[in-house]
Amino acid sequence: MLKVKNISFSYNKTPVISKVRFEIKPGENVALIGESGSGKSTLIKLIYGQYDLSNGEIYWKEQQILGPKFNLVVGYEFMKYVAQEFDLMPFTTVRENIGKYLSNFYPEEKQQRTKELIKVVELEEFADIKVKFLSGGQKQRVALAQALAKQPEILLLDEPFSNIDNFKKQSLRRKVFKFLKEQNIGCLVATHDKDDVLGFADRVLVLDNHKIIADKNIEDLYNNPKNKLIAAFFGEYNYIEPFGFVYAHQLKIVENSKYEAQVKDCYFNGKNYLIEAVYQSESIFIENENKLNTGVYISFEKK
Repeated sequence: MLKVKNISFSYNKTPVISKVRFEIKPGENVALIGESGSGKSTLIKLIYGQYDLSNGEIYWKEQQILGPKFNLVVGYEFMKYVAQEFDLMPFTTVRENIGKYLSNFYPEEKQQRTKELIKVVELEEFADIKVKFLSGGQKQRVALAQALAKQPEILLLDEPFSNIDNFKKQSLRRKVFKFLKEQNIGCLVATHDKDDVLGFADRVLVLDNHKIIADKNIEDLYNNPKNKLIAAFFGEYNYIEPFGFVYAHQLKIVENSKYEAQVKDCYFNGKNYLIEAVYQSESIFIENENKLNTGVYISFEKK
């Protein structure tokens, strides 16, 4: 189990992380969300041992995680970190980059394991291509496979799918997170993309103003956002008294109600239209099947 115990960290006396505490169990997928610059990457690096803590302690099971003041080489064998930057061997193939971390004493197992990981990151057709010829997204997938090859007990991912195009993201997420569950590998994912979270995270940590302001399961956080930061992470939202935070899909256009709004703009988003309307002098957003340009009645169906 990962135990983060009341840790704090400052850059040149400027607080970045303040009194943060949480735990991650083996096999648990935990998402870390927050605005850009909120300290998500710094927190991941602290857990990896890349920086020295100002206060507090971090443990994986009984092993204390220490920073560069205590370790000549940053990191631990049981913990792997994948960031947006890649540390790959450009002049060797995808297969060789992944196999680099597998034992040569068992060539058949090495071959099978490499093949399995190449399939997990969906690079079968590029297995024998040198890394220098790959796109940024493909390199990111090689880095993921490399980290998995080392058979970590916990994986730290910082924007793990940021360079991967939309054609591959969804299927890749499913395969990677399924593999982590099957292997009982704990995972902390720092992300700004709700699709990295919905459907995959067991819990979500919300980092704001240097602190963890929420630590909840995904359904509770989505259904009951406590502030604008959380609501905005999941999509278009409104704050309407006395209902609180209401997502655009929770507002319905009806034939008649006591709530009337005037349509301002319509935005086609594929499956429907996002209607911007004015209600009580404020803009609100409503998802609707059809394009509209008149006054409308709305109902609130917050569930």
